[in-house]
Amino acid sequence: MAGSSITIEAFFDTATSTVSYVIADATTGSAAIIDPVLDFDLKSGRTGTAQADRLITYLREHDLRVQWILETHAHADHLSAARYLQEHVGGRIAIGERIREVQATFKKLYNLERNFLPDGAQFDHLFKDGEVFRIGDIEVHALLVPGHTPADMAYLVEDAVFVGDTLFMPDVGTARADFPGGDARTLYASVRRLLALPPATRMFVCHDYPPAGRPAAWQTTVAEQRAGNIHVRDGIDEATFVAMRSARDATLEVPTLILPSIQVNIRAGRLPPAEDDGVSYLKIPLNVLGSKRA
Repeated sequence: MAGSSITIEAFFDTATSTVSYVIADATTGSAAIIDPVLDFDLKSGRTGTAQADRLITYLREHDLRVQWILETHAHADHLSAARYLQEHVGGRIAIGERIREVQATFKKLYNLERNFLPDGAQFDHLFKDGEVFRIGDIEVHALLVPGHTPADMAYLVEDAVFVGDTLFMPDVGTARADFPGGDARTLYASVRRLLALPPATRMFVCHDYPPAGRPAAWQTTVAEQRAGNIHVRDGIDEATFVAMRSARDATLEVPTLILPSIQVNIRAGRLPPAEDDGVSYLKIPLNVLGSKRA
């Protein structure tokens, strides 16, 4: 974009196929982090910070000051490093205001401690749909794009939009809509909202699961999505999409890290409170996920 001072750096985590971003106003040195990853080894139950430390190194090498740590939603495929990053580089942790609905659902599923309140207070800021905020001198628009979950947000920064899990690369398609609170019709409407942006708008996705022979990628455009997205290109109507998405979702396995990750991510990246032995424990509800209780 002519005259723009925005810089975008992507960090791909091969373990979870997640892309985190650092976006910055080069004029003021102000920055935001989007969807940071906390390493987690399911077999040992150990967390790590190698992915988050890559972001810290980049921030320090470029003398950037973090204003925001932005989550597009409460992810089901990785643990958030938001709290760890805040402790080391600052910034306000923010997510969409409908995170409260997600918290209420999963507080029940995990039977979380009584003093965990599904009020969003675990985050420093909750965005409303259409809210405008700034990274330095750069204006950012928070856009509600539910359907994958009720709380999904996209962040529009000049000619770039960060869409979280709502859309993938054109040859991969769209997010699933069968999580608690998800809805295929709602997802279709959210996708069309994003695809109504100017055709040249750069689109940055949060995950890539490339077909064989293609390396991982995370940047496309609205025009490329409208022309070639295998699920929602122009000409695919709502009924066709809903039928496809519903049939496809019925065949998908539960994500490997959904049970560990959600209980951390609805806490803005905090681990569960340590128990009387000083250790934090993750809860795994048995024979519940996918039932009406979820």
